[in-house]
Amino acid sequence: MIPVKNLRPFEGHPYKVLDNDEMNSLIESIQEQGILTPLVVRPIENTDEYEVISGHRRLHAAEKAGITEVPALIYALDRDAAAIAVVDSNLHREHILPSEKAFAFKLKLDALNHQGIACGQVGHKSRDDISDTESGRQIQRYIRLTYLVPGLLEYMDDGKMALSVGVELSYLNTDLQYAVLDAMAQEDCTPSYAQAVRMKNMYREEMLTEDEIYSIMCQEKANQKEKVSFKADMLRRFFPKNYTTQDIEKAILLIVEADYRRRQRNRDDGAR
Repeated sequence: MIPVKNLRPFEGHPYKVLDNDEMNSLIESIQEQGILTPLVVRPIENTDEYEVISGHRRLHAAEKAGITEVPALIYALDRDAAAIAVVDSNLHREHILPSEKAFAFKLKLDALNHQGIACGQVGHKSRDDISDTESGRQIQRYIRLTYLVPGLLEYMDDGKMALSVGVELSYLNTDLQYAVLDAMAQEDCTPSYAQAVRMKNMYREEMLTEDEIYSIMCQEKANQKEKVSFKADMLRRFFPKNYTTQDIEKAILLIVEADYRRRQRNRDDGAR
């Protein structure tokens, strides 16, 4: 058993530890049965502390449950071997976010490169060392996602943007990626693959500006929703001062729904 206070998360750990329903279930299970599968850790030199290799979610759940000591298996691994073990211990999970795969593959590739197993780009020689289920080309595409700003990664993780689009946008610099984010919010849409390729090509030719991004994003496409908007000042005067934006939205929907029902009744009466 190792005291929880002596455990540290692995530096650069690519997997998210979220307080969600799955975590709540894990907390309840640990409260009832304890930790059934020991954590895997490695000693941190010249300290009495350990770095977690496998079991970050279990450790978080244990802390939430008020547990002060956890079972753990101790292995004397160097940084590269530990990084590879961190990645491999989680790739079997049923649900892995695109951003988690991206940073996990990069972490493992960097470790393999440092060990001299892989040589820079992902090729046939190294892909089996990184993943049993993804091709070398697909791994390289995921690694490109590590160049995206957090907001674009969030779109990827939420399933609102395709992997192919994220890969193309990853070639833009940080400022232009944020400009894409602003345009996405304003137009209530994500770029199509063709639009993302166009932006990447324009960037490579040093022709892409924020204005060009907005111009490209304004083009109508299949995933763009029709949008109706009003200025707040136009609506505020019709509602009590203490109404929030959400209150106003609900009130407008109720008014529109009542009007729709009235028109339906009039139509039905006219048909008789």
